[in-house]
This record gives sequence, C-alpha cells and structure tokens, in this order.
Amino acid sequence: MAFGIDPILPALDEIRSTFDLAPGDNSVTQIVSVYIFGLSFGQVVYGPLADRFGRSPVLLAGLGIYAAGALASILAPSLTTLLVARALWGFGAASAGLLRFTIARDLYRGDQMARVISIVMGFFLLGPIVAPMFGEAILAVASWRWVFGSALVTCAGLAVWAVRFGETLDPANRRPLRVGPTLAAFRLVLTTRITVAYLLATTFGYGAFFTYLASSQPIFDIVYGRADLFALLYGASSGLMAAAFFTVNRFIYRYGAHYVAVGSLVCGVTLSAALLLLSMAADNQPSFWVWVIGIAVVNSFITILVPTGTSLALDPMGEMAGSASGILGFVSTAGGSLLSFLLNSRITDSVTPMMVGYVMFGSVALVCTLASGAGAPPQVAGPSTRSR
Repeated sequence: MAFGIDPILPALDEIRSTFDLAPGDNSVTQIVSVYIFGLSFGQVVYGPLADRFGRSPVLLAGLGIYAAGALASILAPSLTTLLVARALWGFGAASAGLLRFTIARDLYRGDQMARVISIVMGFFLLGPIVAPMFGEAILAVASWRWVFGSALVTCAGLAVWAVRFGETLDPANRRPLRVGPTLAAFRLVLTTRITVAYLLATTFGYGAFFTYLASSQPIFDIVYGRADLFALLYGASSGLMAAAFFTVNRFIYRYGAHYVAVGSLVCGVTLSAALLLLSMAADNQPSFWVWVIGIAVVNSFITILVPTGTSLALDPMGEMAGSASGILGFVSTAGGSLLSFLLNSRITDSVTPMMVGYVMFGSVALVCTLASGAGAPPQVAGPSTRSR
C-alpha cells in the first residue's frame, strides 16, 4: 500500500511538467485522492469474497489487479488515463488494506487484537520512511514512470509471501456469497453502537491524515520552498509514527484500547489547536521547523486511532469479520478521502486551513469515541486456533 503512494510524492513536480500543468497546480494531488478512493471502494467488494473463498485467494487476486493498475499508470499517455489507472491500482491495493485487519481478527480478539494491529501498523510505516527517499533516488536517474514501476517489485514479493503465509479463515466460518448475508453484515455494522461510533471516529481521523498525505509535498515546495527536504523529513515523520505504534502496545495492555484512543485524540486535538494559534499569530505561516515537528507529533497521536478504533469496531463482528472489515474500510477511507479532498482545495499558500481541518476532524472523532459506550476493563485474550 505504501508503495502505491509514498515514492510518488517527490515526483509530483515532474508529473505536473509531463502533463503541462502549471507549477504549483494542486490538482496533481488527485493521483493520491483517486488511489485512496479505489482503495476504499475495493474493500467493500473484497470483504464478502474473503468470507466466501478465504483470505489468501482474495489477496492474490487483488495483487493481480494492483499490478495491472501500476502497469497502466506507467504507460498512461494523459492525466485522465493516469487517474483512471490510479483508481484501479488503489482498487487492487484494497485487498491488502482489508485483509491485514481481517486476518488479525481471525487470530485475535479485543485488546490483544489492538496490540497486534499496532505492531502491524508500525511495520507498515517502515514503508513511508524509506519509500520517498527511494523515489528521490530513482528520480535522480530516471523519470517518474520508473518510480511507479517500483511498486511492481513489491507486489511480486508480497504475492510470494501470501502463498507462504497460508489461510487463516476456518472452513467452518465460510459464508455464502449471497445478497442476504451481505445485507446482514451491513445491518450488524449499522446497528452496533460501538462499531458505528468508531467507524465515524476513524473516518474523521483519516480525513485529517489523508490531508497531510496529499498536501505535504506542495506545502514543503510552495508554502516553504523546501522541497529538497521533503523525502528526508517525510520519512522522519513516518518513523515517529511507527515508534508511536510500537510504543502504544504497553498502554493498550495497561489501560485498554478505548482509553488509549480517547487519550491520543485529546493530545492530538490539543496540539492541533496550539499549531493553529501559532499559525494565525505568525500571519498564517508559522516557522517551517515548528510546523514540521508539530504536525509530525500530531499525526503520531491521531493515527493511533487506527489500531484502537479498528479493533474495537471489529470485535463484535464475529464470523462476519471479512464483510464487516470491507464495510468499515470502505466508509472510513472513502469518507476520509472526501473530507481531505474538500480540505486540500483550500490549502494554497498557508498551512492554516490544514490546522483548522485537524482541529475540526479531531474534535468530531473524539466526540464519537466518547459516545461509543466502550470503556469496560481491559481483557487479555489469547490467539484463537489458526486454520492452515
């Protein structure tokens, strides 16, 4: 998933030039937005398929689509064609995006699932640490199309690993691929209070983070004129988030996923408000280093909502985990992508609109977590039996 976005960010200027866009034209960030939209839509498709046919074959099918989308993006003769190919690329990536959580739900429950997902997310963020610098290295000797080609290598490696890892869905839990069971999964999701609350919270959390994902390179380049530092500092920011995911495990174990989610959002919203005030006091352009360090710390708190919120939302779903993961993934990523799209259009020559969005989205996410009805004493659950 990371190689579908992060190596490409340093190439946005070259992509603008290839398709005759004006320097600083923020419409080029649509190649990130449409990828995320494909990623969100694909999850609601793969979920029922994973419950019917198993996790491994659905993952492999998605990787095939991922490779086709990447190849079409490499060959795209126009921006319109590139955007369509990127949506297909994201649709393929959705299989991995969905199944990393579904497989965790197959094997673990409750707070232990949250701890496992936090470790998974920590390793996931190793990609954004190295991928932008990898993209910069390719751009030094070749065009942006070769940057896109690097995703094909990672896709092939994951296909080999998926075959070796095996199947985690117990054959007894396979669900028929019919409209009725799928609607039943939708009904269960929409009528379970904690699931709905954390679904909404995660959606608004994604809205904030996706804004940073799409607009960080233009901010480095246009607002601060420091495009040369983007790959290095973007990787450092991802490293800080990875460290947060690895560290949060002990807090989930001690306090439970719900209280960790609430605490991280309180810290994230408070720091976002402080950055907003600093931005307004500095005529809408705070010091470069204040913003870079501040937004990295804020993201580290906001993104902790992913392992905690996902585990709490999925915990009541039982054997419908695949379909429920697809619904949750679709709504949260599509909704977050739409929120970020609306906000990105307002980010031109200042970081103030971004910080306003962070405060608003973070506050809504916090209200949703508080309204979830969660907060029971933490439980320590062992892994369930794994089907090979």
